[in-house]
Amino acid sequence: MEPARFDELDKPWRKWASIIIGGGLAFSVLMGFLVIPVVQGYGAGIDPWTAICRAVGIAEGAPSMRQPTSDAQAKPTTNVAWSTDLLRALANTSGPGADIAQSCAACHGERGIASDPQNPSLAGQSAVAIYKQLNDYKSGSRVHEIMTGIAQALENDQMIAAAAHFAARTRWAVDPTTAQVRDPDVVRLVERGDPARGLPACNSCHGFSAGGPIETPTLSHQNKEYLARQLRAFKNGSRRNDIYTRMRSVSERLTEREIDKLAEFYATTLSY
Repeated sequence: MEPARFDELDKPWRKWASIIIGGGLAFSVLMGFLVIPVVQGYGAGIDPWTAICRAVGIAEGAPSMRQPTSDAQAKPTTNVAWSTDLLRALANTSGPGADIAQSCAACHGERGIASDPQNPSLAGQSAVAIYKQLNDYKSGSRVHEIMTGIAQALENDQMIAAAAHFAARTRWAVDPTTAQVRDPDVVRLVERGDPARGLPACNSCHGFSAGGPIETPTLSHQNKEYLARQLRAFKNGSRRNDIYTRMRSVSERLTEREIDKLAEFYATTLSY
């Protein structure tokens, strides 16, 4: 049979194949971008035009449900920005910090040693750590029924002076004969962490000469009750001023027993 004859016989098949493919495509477009979105939108209380725009992708959301709304506003973990001038000021212990510290004595002690174990001792604490917490109270990144109001009444220079003053105080010496027996499991968390649970060693940030963030507080000699309460606050999310959620990520993996034992360990450890 001649080639021309084959072409004549093939033309009807090409025509019908094109019609079938084109019809299937048109049906898919009609159903996928018009009929189904409109039906789903109707069930979700969305007008047809919005449902079609969402299906096509030119409007946010799905045609099968209402777009969720939220009044939440993004808030920074902290407003503190470290600079050379700020760090230099925090190292200056000759400012008016002693006068400002008088208003702190009721809770934190005249020498920075809190008599109430629920309050933190500030003597010998890092000036950078104290300043950050004061600043966070002032900005609202950290909230406390008493400290928020106190910090909001302080100027930045006053927070710097108070932080430098307490950092320069002599720490209360812990009698090594009264130190608690070290739990080997807790020592492991302090020194090596628990890689299986994604827990870094506590000393990677809180140990002396550790390479942790500059604002990392000193834990040695701190009140046990205060340490345990802060770990639980990080664990349940009521305290959220840790940059990059470091402490929240760690605390949520700790058991209640580990929290108590870690607090006891650091409260009764001379230096670590």
